[in-house]
Amino acid sequence: MTDLVIVGAGLFGLTVAQQAAENGYSVRIIDKRPHIGGNAYSYFDKETGIEIHQYGAHLFHTSNERVWEYVNRFTGFTNYVHHVYTTHNGEVYPLPVNLGTINQFFHAHYTPDEAKALIEKQAGEYANIEPKNLNEQGIKLVGKPLYEAFTKNYTAKQWQTDPSQLPASIIRRLPVRFTYDNRYFKDKYEGLPTDGYTAWFERMIDDPKIEVTLGLDFFDSSQPLSKSRVRGNVPIVYTGPIDRYFDYELGALQWRTVDFKEHRYDEVNHLGCPVMNYSDADVPYTRSIEFKNFNPEREKTAVQKKTIVWDEYSRFASKGDEPYYPVNTDQDKAMFAQYKAMERAEPMTVFGGRLGGYAYYDMHQTINSALVTWEKEVEPMLRK
Repeated sequence: MTDLVIVGAGLFGLTVAQQAAENGYSVRIIDKRPHIGGNAYSYFDKETGIEIHQYGAHLFHTSNERVWEYVNRFTGFTNYVHHVYTTHNGEVYPLPVNLGTINQFFHAHYTPDEAKALIEKQAGEYANIEPKNLNEQGIKLVGKPLYEAFTKNYTAKQWQTDPSQLPASIIRRLPVRFTYDNRYFKDKYEGLPTDGYTAWFERMIDDPKIEVTLGLDFFDSSQPLSKSRVRGNVPIVYTGPIDRYFDYELGALQWRTVDFKEHRYDEVNHLGCPVMNYSDADVPYTRSIEFKNFNPEREKTAVQKKTIVWDEYSRFASKGDEPYYPVNTDQDKAMFAQYKAMERAEPMTVFGGRLGGYAYYDMHQTINSALVTWEKEVEPMLRK
């Protein structure tokens, strides 16, 4: 039939497929979606020529030299550098919190040392404790006024949960800079694929040893590459939800999902930036994305007096929804650990990706994980 079946045409599956084919193995990739690329899939809007990220903004960045060298085999990258702004009480501020944000918010001209002292003072009793929840972590990081202005309500909308009930780990790595540097990521490399995400992904699997079938459900027993037919007979790399693989035997792991509302404007530009957050509770969505601003170098190829903006709404996912972010309660973690124990008993099957690993990964982390998984698990499995 084939040397390897890969369930899921996202970045993890595509990377493993590319590595397998490069090493002489035949690969069948199946995905129930009508496209490759998973949540990083994008398409060019027919009316405007603007590249739309169908599942929300995806931005490539990494400091991993191996990953950077690998992805550059399949695409060039623009010089895009990500900056984020947020609207609070009718005023726009740069994020993440930096010296510019601090001075604008307090109508001041603090030096870096003065700003540090101010934040420590405003953190009060939380400055020198180990935070027990997100509220305490946020106040420790930026002080109470800035936390309540920019993080508290935004996070409550994103998780539909009072931040006092959320773990501190959610924002533990939130950057705070006492300079005017408002670059969002700190990685060595950053950019967007010059020809779009889908062109990049197509090049990864442009190999006669790789066959892709879309619109095919792994759990549909009537099709020849279903779980019931290939399990134990052909090596499998499974990148779907781990709880779905085991038919929710232990229960369903919780995820957050995202809904989008599209607006089309007869304007050259509407937001003036790619991403605008809304940190106030009275705005029901968390942020807006204006896609054309990710690629100003395409100015001549897009319709100038039209633009597309998507508002992003966050909510708990139900079965059938697209899972985005793992909720990761203590109950979820315990359930996932049990599923992992079941996974280890599966014959000739390797699990991976964010759905298979119940984790949120950036693109570079997904690729690195796939490369490591290929070397340590998949290739040894194929050699047996």
